[in-house]
Amino acid sequence: MRRICLTLPTNRACPQTIAAIGEEAAYAVAHFDVEAHLLILDSSDPATFAEHTLAVRALPDVPRVVVHHLDEPAQRDFLRRVIDKADVAKPELVLDLMLPDRLSYGACTNRAFLIAAALGCESVHRRDSDSRYQTVDGEPVFPVHHELMSLGRPAKEAAHGVTESALEPRHAERRVAMVGSSFVGELSVDIGEIHRLDPEVYYDVVSLWAPDHWTEAEKRDLVDDSFRGAGSAPFERDHALLTLVDPMRVDMCNISFHDVHERVPLPPATDTIGSDYFLIHLVHDAALPGVLHNRNIVNYYTAERRTDAGFLAYQTRFAKFFLSMLYFNHIYDRMAAAGEALLDDRGHVRASVVAGFARESTGLDQAGNVRRLDRLDTAYRSLGGRYAEFADHLATRRERLLDEARSDIEDFALLTEAWEALVRVSKATGPLLTAGHPA
Repeated sequence: MRRICLTLPTNRACPQTIAAIGEEAAYAVAHFDVEAHLLILDSSDPATFAEHTLAVRALPDVPRVVVHHLDEPAQRDFLRRVIDKADVAKPELVLDLMLPDRLSYGACTNRAFLIAAALGCESVHRRDSDSRYQTVDGEPVFPVHHELMSLGRPAKEAAHGVTESALEPRHAERRVAMVGSSFVGELSVDIGEIHRLDPEVYYDVVSLWAPDHWTEAEKRDLVDDSFRGAGSAPFERDHALLTLVDPMRVDMCNISFHDVHERVPLPPATDTIGSDYFLIHLVHDAALPGVLHNRNIVNYYTAERRTDAGFLAYQTRFAKFFLSMLYFNHIYDRMAAAGEALLDDRGHVRASVVAGFARESTGLDQAGNVRRLDRLDTAYRSLGGRYAEFADHLATRRERLLDEARSDIEDFALLTEAWEALVRVSKATGPLLTAGHPA
């Protein structure tokens, strides 16, 4: 029987999501020969954590479902033990990268990867607190169904459990490294208001994440395809495609990984949206098989984003996303050119190659990011109101943001170099974890 980790990182109140993901874990063990570890990594304030504790206690007692609800002190204790035993370079920095004092989409998922390894789980299945499952005839449509049909199996075997295959025969012996889908509902990035205010400004802003050398037509296509997920069409019937999955077709609220997450971590950048999408690109560029299914999750916005403080924080994360793309576009180009050379002779991703590309990118001229900030400033001032106020805020932080974008990539390279040791020690640390708390 294999163990899987169904994980929910959260820093906000989401008792309904906890109940729903508990149902998904129960579905997994009812339909597959697995032991499901439901891992809730909770960075909420004490009152919200207490509310989540009640939600966890209310979950039905289901055989072969084990629930772990860890607050940040428990996570930090686990990480410190692992880091100390792994004897990595710059241990205090590595601890900060794994559990920073600022929001990091990559870091929270990296913690899930290491704890899953400690729990003996061979795959990680991530969901988000600001999403819901679709329903058909009153029954939820759980993505874990397709994930467990294919994930970790040789592609030639997984082909029997999908609707169709577009995978070349030469990839048939490799194991399925990723199974994912997308979302329906609101844009994954809260920028719909910009489009309503001025579609051309929306284009100017969103196109900033494209490589500089792309044509206007390529940038226009990217903008049209960005942050929209699977649109709005509701789920009707299952479809699963075995293929080299296009990174634009999947979302991190609806994703699962096998093996690749134990080779390379996610970039731990703080206050940067999209920093957790790296492995999706790596799986594609390394020609690792994946499955794209259509059990899309419903995305919605939390009320916090509508506050003035929430708007300022979110737009800052959005700006840092654009700055990060100077480096990630370079790394993605290098990975695409390397292709299957990213893999060793056993089909595992070579972390040293990825770390090398990351370090190489830190030498790039920052002029491209200076231009990005200039264009953001112009675009937001043209919108007026709170966008112009945000442009004023951004103007005071230009040099800091430019430096952070580069240092974030340096940190990613460092963590990638340490990752193999961290995973190895985590796997040996399993006995330190009980059903919910480190021993």
